[in-house]
Amino acid sequence: MNTNILPSSHAPVVGVIDPDNNAAGALSTGWIDMALFHSLMAIILAGTIEATGTIDAKLEQATDSSGTGVKDITGKSITQLTAAGTDSDKQAVINCRSDEIDVNGGFTYVRLTMTGATAAADSAAVVLGFNARYAPAADLSSVDEVVA
Repeated sequence: MNTNILPSSHAPVVGVIDPDNNAAGALSTGWIDMALFHSLMAIILAGTIEATGTIDAKLEQATDSSGTGVKDITGKSITQLTAAGTDSDKQAVINCRSDEIDVNGGFTYVRLTMTGATAAADSAAVVLGFNARYAPAADLSSVDEVVA
């Protein structure tokens, strides 16, 4: 292991849903090319969930970066976060290996979709890419700063 390589080069930010008081509805990251990574980790960040609010999150797959043929990845969704379930100010993590997507069906792209229902919730999400097939891996262009 080369200890001179920054951790952010080992696990770059490849998808994001910006932190906000998100209204009910679906928000998604951009499509992530799994030809570049062996695995992903999506981190869902729940802030204050209003009394009747919920947050669902799942990984979806597509055959191209436009989202052609989008479908869920089996087993890659969280248990719904709710205010009633005392899930405010909690996190959830979804891991995904490249061999868990339908590569035989031509699916090579993945995204995270987070859906709030009924009421607003402070929330955000970050997707990190691991085991880059071509190093060093790069962060999204929206990453403003990386401190070494």
